[in-house]
Amino acid sequence: MAGRIPPEFIDDLLARTDIVDLIGSRIQLRKTGKNYQSRCPFHDEKTPSFTISPDKQFYHCFGCGVHGSAIGFLMEYDHLPFHEAIAELAQRVGLEVPSSGETVPSAPDHAPLLRVLEQAALLYRQQLRDHPDAARAIGYLKERGLTGEIAARFEIGFAPLVGNLILSRLGVTAENCERLLACGLIAEQDGRRYDRFRDRILFPIRDRRGRVIGFGGRLLGDGKPKYLNSPETPVFHKGRELYGLYEAQQANRKLTSLLVVEGYLDVIALAQFGISNVVATLGTATTTEHLQLLLRTVPELVFCFDGDRAGRVAAWKALETALPLVTGHQSLRFLFLPDGDDPDTLVRREGAEGFAAQVKQASTLSGFLFDHLSEQTETTSLDGRARLSNLAKPLIERVPPGIYRDLLNQRLAELTGLPPGVSERTTATHRPRVQLRQPLRLSLIAQAIALLLDDPGLASKAAQSDDAWRRASAPGTDILVQLIEILTTYPGMSKAALLERWREHPHFAYLQRLSVDPFLCDIAGGDVAAEFTGALNRLSAEVHKAERYRLFNQGLVGE
Repeated sequence: MAGRIPPEFIDDLLARTDIVDLIGSRIQLRKTGKNYQSRCPFHDEKTPSFTISPDKQFYHCFGCGVHGSAIGFLMEYDHLPFHEAIAELAQRVGLEVPSSGETVPSAPDHAPLLRVLEQAALLYRQQLRDHPDAARAIGYLKERGLTGEIAARFEIGFAPLVGNLILSRLGVTAENCERLLACGLIAEQDGRRYDRFRDRILFPIRDRRGRVIGFGGRLLGDGKPKYLNSPETPVFHKGRELYGLYEAQQANRKLTSLLVVEGYLDVIALAQFGISNVVATLGTATTTEHLQLLLRTVPELVFCFDGDRAGRVAAWKALETALPLVTGHQSLRFLFLPDGDDPDTLVRREGAEGFAAQVKQASTLSGFLFDHLSEQTETTSLDGRARLSNLAKPLIERVPPGIYRDLLNQRLAELTGLPPGVSERTTATHRPRVQLRQPLRLSLIAQAIALLLDDPGLASKAAQSDDAWRRASAPGTDILVQLIEILTTYPGMSKAALLERWREHPHFAYLQRLSVDPFLCDIAGGDVAAEFTGALNRLSAEVHKAERYRLFNQGLVGE
């Protein structure tokens, strides 16, 4: 994403984004009249004060004062930088983020590498269909119970053993060879270049925008490694990517949960049985980057592991990685399969309904945490309960401060009979403080700006007032002029989009505060248009009075 993002693109992005749908994918909402409400995700409260307006595409908490657009919500809730929040929203609505070409350091252009990877994916698919040796690959897929339809949906391919398919077809120039090397399709040893993937079934790995960024290959013959992934490249980072996420998003208009499994074929087999909300890590343990991506995507995760010792070790590592990210707003659960089963074998034996029944039995994060630690201690004795407390406390301290951590401490206290160890003073120190804002005594300019920000449709009323106010020297006049000019050029702009136009302005925070000022509540239900034109007319009257006074002092007019 090179350069600054054109403001018109942000306008369009926000117009296409449903803020209710976005926020509702992360927290539970309740419809109240024409708006939606929830308990605020940014501070602890018992009574819901967090409101989302579909009309204004804007959220506001009357308790702690946070507010903003869909972009602002992603920045606050998912802790995303501005550009990443834009990319996230663009991906949700199927837009490509452009650049205005302004003088901002550009990101590397990966388009040539992505084109080569897409061409390779097509070649591999053709080989599965046409190559004489592909019968072995097709036989293996059939043996695993996969249909041609599901293989086509996931665009499975085949890399022949003999010859350098990719190098010979796509590496016809020195420049192309360098690209093949850069994206990991070929390797080099002792000055000799050759195809990285040979005699393998190929699974293209796509990013969230559907672009091929790498491959996973399952060896057909004897040898090692059985599974081989693309190496780290400028476009592929194994610890950040998830196999099947793009396909899951394509198959589900609105994802509410994701099942995390270990293998490519598990994802594909479950999809064949209609279970399409499944992703796999790429032969690596679950990383923080994986979890951040998953938790930005859905409010519920179920990790699926083998029931053997290795599966439980992997599950515990995933739990430890997740602890600094859990707040109680999301659900993380752990499913352990019967011995000898993986998702592929289980769904074929018990069907989709039987598999879903197993998922319902998955342990909660807290349940797995305390069950796992209790297995290491003897909790019927004082010594054992003290050991449980000593094991659990460092882990609980890794959880972000707030209600969920308090509840974990409370559960630990129930298991050990020891005091919770969370004093009111500690809790108060770590919880976000609710900022009590003193009402501002707004100037006429500030009142007009606040009214316009809250209801951009008022811009059309400006023409009905005396426009002498434009000559006012009061601070903020230039901002009011610019707001009206923007809305005249782009009528129909929402409150959220209008405010986003000012994100990089030095007074952005002040304008956001004005847009939810208590002054607006005081006049709610009244004639807002009359308030707006009245403010402009009073400003104009003040300008006329000041101009007459100046002319009088210069002796140009009489009293």
